[in-house]
Amino acid sequence: MTKRIAVEKSLSNVSDALREKGYDVVELNSEAGQNENYSAVVVTGLDSNVMGMQDAQTSSPVIEASGLSADEVCKEIEERLQ
Repeated sequence: MTKRIAVEKSLSNVSDALREKGYDVVELNSEAGQNENYSAVVVTGLDSNVMGMQDAQTSSPVIEASGLSADEVCKEIEERLQ
């Protein structure tokens, strides 16, 4: 089963790297909805309220990509989804 990863729009290099590894990548935005089921969520870390929902909770791992390369983000996702 393909893992679905939500990635902030500004992280296109991360989206591309995840697609190359076979992940189903969707753009994370406020219209994505709070109840979407993602295997992981990747954010820049620059905006703590990126989804427009300060009190949103998710059981999915959230990876803050600031300071990480696309490969490092991919590695972090792979480790957390084992």
